[in-house]
Amino acid sequence: MITTRQRLAAARRVVVKVGSSSLTSLSGGLDPARLDGLVDALAARRAAGSQVVLVSSGAIAAGLAPLRLPRRPRDLATQQAAASVGQLLLAHAYETSFKRYGQLVGQVLLTADDMIRRSHYRNAQRTLERLLGLDAVPVVNENDTVATDEIRVGDNDRLAALVAHIVGADGLVLLSDVDGLYDGDPRRPGARLITEVEAPSDLEAVAVARSGAGSLGTGGIATKITAAAMASASGIPVLLAAAEDAAAALDTGAAGPKCGTAFRASGRRMSARRFWLRHAADVRGRLDLDAGAVAAVVDRRRSLLAAGIHGISGDFVAGDVVDLVGPYGVVVARGVVGFDAAELPGLIGRRTRELPPEQRREVVHADDLVLV
Repeated sequence: MITTRQRLAAARRVVVKVGSSSLTSLSGGLDPARLDGLVDALAARRAAGSQVVLVSSGAIAAGLAPLRLPRRPRDLATQQAAASVGQLLLAHAYETSFKRYGQLVGQVLLTADDMIRRSHYRNAQRTLERLLGLDAVPVVNENDTVATDEIRVGDNDRLAALVAHIVGADGLVLLSDVDGLYDGDPRRPGARLITEVEAPSDLEAVAVARSGAGSLGTGGIATKITAAAMASASGIPVLLAAAEDAAAALDTGAAGPKCGTAFRASGRRMSARRFWLRHAADVRGRLDLDAGAVAAVVDRRRSLLAAGIHGISGDFVAGDVVDLVGPYGVVVARGVVGFDAAELPGLIGRRTRELPPEQRREVVHADDLVLV
């Protein structure tokens, strides 16, 4: 049976994410040697026949030294100013480094809005697909110059998982300043590297001792676990490894990469629409379901009808995404609602045949619903 590491080695399309601390330093901004080393590994993977999408942090960190800022700013305006300076430097550095291999790159800046809005999501998908078709390497980052706390993806680990699904990647490699997951604090003697995660239950042994973000980045080990879980549950194998081991992490040898922690793809690849619903869509409200409706939606994968709803909350309109909540307050599914919030109070709890003809339709159609 093919192993997770062999699947990663054989991936024809791979998304690689690198963190700020792996490319920059507080004293000198971008580190050319580190960046060139990463590009060397990516170029080698391309030469072996794979398509590569790079999700790169580092814009804000790259802008600190030129702006003479001693540390990552806390206020949003200064973060955005640093990103506007650093993004140019980062893009130019990648262009220069990839040019050593005669390779063209294209910059793709995304915000959470591009993930939340279905039309934007599809547009990002088309753009990335076309760049790959034109043999360019897409370099993706969150658009920190305009992203606010309210519209921020949150971290580039999660963004990388979303991008991996958008482009239909066969593998996701998360490169960081940590070399994998440990069953204890890796700074203490006796901590053991967890080389394989076969199922979510394997993560129960992980002590998230280094979950706090570093001084240059926004993510910690917890965000990497979340991103890996998102991708692997959707059919994409994941490797978490140190950025300094990039060449080994992208190895295409028969046995696959021999470093880091590999996450087995534990779920089936879902459609882009269902993945968007589950992980990226902006939830505008909730529908409270009785036990019978939960059984119909979850067990029999049926559409949600008005008869099974006993409560609503939120200010949503038809076409928005809502959570479907069971009797014990647990979100069981998420879907695109077919009615405005103002219409539903007069419909809920009533059988379809009791409704006016123009309202005899599903509240959430099975095709527009995903289990959570």
